[in-house]
Amino acid sequence: MKKIVKRLFIPVIILISCFSGFSQIYPQKDLLHDSIIYSKELSGGIIAHNLGFGIQYRKSYNKTVFKKRFFEFEFVSMKSIKQIKIINPYFFYSKSYVFGKLNNVYFLRGGYGFQHLLNRKPYWGGVEVRYFYSGGASIGIAKPVYLYILNFLSTNYYDYEIVTEKYNPDEHFYENIYGRASFTKGLGEIKFYPGIYFKTGINFEFGMFKSKKTSIEAGSIVEFLPIGVPIMAFNDPKKIFLTIYLNFSIGKRYN
Repeated sequence: MKKIVKRLFIPVIILISCFSGFSQIYPQKDLLHDSIIYSKELSGGIIAHNLGFGIQYRKSYNKTVFKKRFFEFEFVSMKSIKQIKIINPYFFYSKSYVFGKLNNVYFLRGGYGFQHLLNRKPYWGGVEVRYFYSGGASIGIAKPVYLYILNFLSTNYYDYEIVTEKYNPDEHFYENIYGRASFTKGLGEIKFYPGIYFKTGINFEFGMFKSKKTSIEAGSIVEFLPIGVPIMAFNDPKKIFLTIYLNFSIGKRYN
């Protein structure tokens, strides 16, 4: 876990330094030094967390100079910390797959939150720092994993056919799995798992124009699903997901 934290948060420090230095080069009047106050924001971003990736959309409203409220929507992939990709070493051109994985899991989130100002950006540019918290509804989306399976037609090891089957831990083993099947297999068998989430962290905003927004966000999310979602075979369905993430987003401000 310490290695994951370092990998996620060290780039934040580097980017803060780069953007802070870059913003000092442009103290012109047409940058941040203007009197326009925008009341609304739209932004979209890319999320990288310790168990997957995703995208984010956020709409914010400036209640005061020091406080914002926002609505957010996110779609992220979610994996198990026990996942390991392997291949069948006995067959050429076999495809990699995660042994024991029952479902590909994704989360769709929709929530409401607040941002509070910690450090205001000077008129010539720099970094504005806010802490935030949000929460809302979450839906786990589980799609069954399908694999290419070796169906041996006789005792001859080389006499076989390749068929597509949903992964069954009681029938499919290292020896007869050829690799992962097409992602489209199993789309008609998707199951949904409702839940809730809570998020908190720090937002670093850069940029030289008030009408534009560029930010990096670092935080943690805890997600709870009353009915656990199964990811790996021979493991209990998972009800609680705790992740740390980085989010890079761009957007605009308007009235």
